[in-house]
Amino acid sequence: MSFVWLKHYMPRGIYGRAALILLLPVVIIQLVVTVLFAQRHFEGVTHQMTETVLRELALVRQVIVVVPDREDVPGRVAASLGALQIQALPVTEDDIPKRNAMRWYDYSGRVILRRFEMRLPGFRVIDLTNNRAVRVFVDTVKGPVEYRFERSRISANNPHQLFVYTIFFGVLMTFIASIYLRNQLRPIKRLAQASEAFGRGRHIAFSPAGAVEVRSAGNAFLDMRARIERQIEQRTLMLSGVSHDLRTPLTRMRLALSMLDDEEAEPLRRDVDDMQRMLDEFLNFAKGASESAPEPVDPHALVAELVDEAKRAGRNVALLDPEGEGSGTVTLRAVAMRRAVDNLISNAVRYGARAEVSVMLSDKTLRIRVEDDGPGIPEDRRTEAVRAFSRLDPARNQDQHSGVGLGLAIATDIARAHGGVLRLGESSRLGGLRADIVIAR
Repeated sequence: MSFVWLKHYMPRGIYGRAALILLLPVVIIQLVVTVLFAQRHFEGVTHQMTETVLRELALVRQVIVVVPDREDVPGRVAASLGALQIQALPVTEDDIPKRNAMRWYDYSGRVILRRFEMRLPGFRVIDLTNNRAVRVFVDTVKGPVEYRFERSRISANNPHQLFVYTIFFGVLMTFIASIYLRNQLRPIKRLAQASEAFGRGRHIAFSPAGAVEVRSAGNAFLDMRARIERQIEQRTLMLSGVSHDLRTPLTRMRLALSMLDDEEAEPLRRDVDDMQRMLDEFLNFAKGASESAPEPVDPHALVAELVDEAKRAGRNVALLDPEGEGSGTVTLRAVAMRRAVDNLISNAVRYGARAEVSVMLSDKTLRIRVEDDGPGIPEDRRTEAVRAFSRLDPARNQDQHSGVGLGLAIATDIARAHGGVLRLGESSRLGGLRADIVIAR
């Protein structure tokens, strides 16, 4: 039997699920015990006490039968059955209530009512609204009679207190357990926050705490984070070192080319410029998203500034909505995000005639979209396109558009460092490539 449908009704957070695991068995056990105890104790005791009173009322009925005058009923009953503490008062039809009366929480009263209806001859109405006294109206040979006796003779005092105590102590113990549960779950929540922050490129202080298993998971996370940081640092140092060391021979080559004739040096000068551009891209790829610290950034202002810079550089770029959708700030690495968006704009104008940029900011996500009217990227090649040093051909990599293949890879790394993703698709507006940087707030 499949219980997949239950997932839609289960809490998603660890606090909610832990509380459900804690409360559900306790509540069920309390309900079962309360119901069984009420049935076995209150109902059984009430039956026994009611049977005793019914036998006494039968004796009262016999006394009423032999009384010659209706008005002598109270005195004769008191003289004959005074020890039983039952009063018998003649009443008229107008004195008899129209219906049975009891409090809504009177559990034993319902049992008493059923027994009187079944076992008391001439039973009409019972009044159980008074916690100290019971009034029963019956028909006799002398006319309607009201029986009065103490409530304590047919049921235990305040039977509802069992439910009150059960609820009170259940809530109290649940509150105490929730405090303990919160202390046990707090280290897990802190570990989740540290992991989420690290996935978004932020480093927050974290020290393992809690149970042995939670401490073990926390230590494993710290080891993993340290290894990843060392790997990133080593990659950055290696690429930066190689790129930096290559600048020296490139400078010497430029000096040597400056001494040649322009006609002879022009092809070689273009090669040196290509090598310089490749080295710059290598350095940008090595820096990744670690060049600046996270800070609150207005994405609309950031993108508007990049579009203005692209226009001044002669690029055919347009910002669709200067005001953008939504408002506010997002915690970003400003320098890294500028590089990612600039790479997307550069690719768009390189492979197309024009590009359009838009920003959408909601309560949950930030989306920066760049579209172009170029040839686009086939759907089956988009995964390959975001890999480092991947250059697709022939449409997006003609000779005049040669590149290193790091533009989309850099944008992908920066988006991932912010806890987001770079999505490639087809532009419905321009027909070319649509690149979206989507980051969760």
